[in-house]
Amino acid sequence: MDLLIFDLDGTLIDSKLDLAHAVNAARQHMGLSPLEHDRVYSYVGNGAPVLIRRALGPEASEAEVARALDYFLAYYRQHMLDFTVLYPGVKDTLAELKSEDRKMAVLTNKPVRISEAIVEGLGLTRYFFRIFGGNSFEQKKPHPIGIETLLADAGVPASAAWMVGDSAVDIQTARNAGVRSVGVTYGFQPETLVTSPPDFLIDRFEQLPEVVSNGAGR
Repeated sequence: MDLLIFDLDGTLIDSKLDLAHAVNAARQHMGLSPLEHDRVYSYVGNGAPVLIRRALGPEASEAEVARALDYFLAYYRQHMLDFTVLYPGVKDTLAELKSEDRKMAVLTNKPVRISEAIVEGLGLTRYFFRIFGGNSFEQKKPHPIGIETLLADAGVPASAAWMVGDSAVDIQTARNAGVRSVGVTYGFQPETLVTSPPDFLIDRFEQLPEVVSNGAGR
């Protein structure tokens, strides 16, 4: 295994509370009442425009979604690290994987500049040779263009790469690109891994080195 590709929200970082606060700030800006946090969490995974569209509901016009999205992004840029933390074991495990001379990258549907700022703010930048976001390409996950670009940049065949994520979007992205997948059960949408099962399933991030080295896991 020569390349590990990670989702960000729900996989490396627990950003749920900051996302919920930003969504509800946008709803308040639009004159709407706040949503329960668990409902917001269920909307995460397909990028900020989809998140805001879901948060406003089908009755919202495209103009209203655009206005709310602008407010959401501005608010989130100011508050993206208020409560966001790494999941247990992430930094130590990334250091272990890095020491074995593997290439690692982030592929998220979150806007790329925000993603880069969060990765830097949490002290992870040195572990990744690339960070791609939802606006890095014309298509977002589950389109395979992000993984395909990373494979080309790393000079690695699909057979030597893994995608690690917490939702069906990540698993479908891996399938579309022809790479193996690892699902984490502690993230935002573990229930979606039932209908889109990964090749391997882990309950703690610290289990990842054993999976990629020995193919051990559920």
